[in-house]
Parts: sequence; C-alpha cells; structure tokens
Amino acid sequence: MTTFDDRERSYEAKFAHDANLLFKAEARRNRLLGEWAAELLGKSGEDAKSYALTVVSSDFEQPGDDDVFRKLAGDLEGHADAATIRAKMAEMMGEAKKQVIDEAK
Repeated sequence: MTTFDDRERSYEAKFAHDANLLFKAEARRNRLLGEWAAELLGKSGEDAKSYALTVVSSDFEQPGDDDVFRKLAGDLEGHADAATIRAKMAEMMGEAKKQVIDEAK
C-alpha cells in the first residue's frame, strides 16, 4: 500500500462522510421548514408533524431545493411570500447543519 493509495482512500472517505452529512442536514432543514410552515398554517401536534413529513418527502421529487420551495410557496400562499420562504430556507439550513454536526460529535 502506498501513501498515494492511503491518501486516495482518505479523500474518498471524507467525500462520503461529507455527502452523508449534507443529506442529513437537508432532511433536517426540510423538517424544520415543515414545522415553521405548519405553525404559520395554524397546525399543531400530530397534524404539524405529519405536515412536516410531507415537506421532507417533497424533496425527493427532483434534485435541488426547488421542489421544496414550490411545496411551501403553494401551501403558504397568503401567509408568506417567496422572499420570506427563501430566507427561511437559508436560515434553517444553517441551523440544520449545526444540529447535524453537533449530533455527529
């Protein structure tokens, strides 16, 4: 085994680890967004949890964040505008990354 092989394995492991953390952070962000949106819609308890899961599952429709944005924009019409939703998406991504990293420690 050469140093190059060791280094290559190390980079591959780091890439896989980072991709896994990003996946978890995006799912966490979507759940947090779902909880925020549920509150705006006046949902609580199990109804709010169920709604948050629909936001998480909406992310599997196509790559990227547009599917989540479309879901929220449609559901929050009259409650939040596009700029507010985008800002909340960015805010929640930061919070989700922090939570996932803290849990990984």
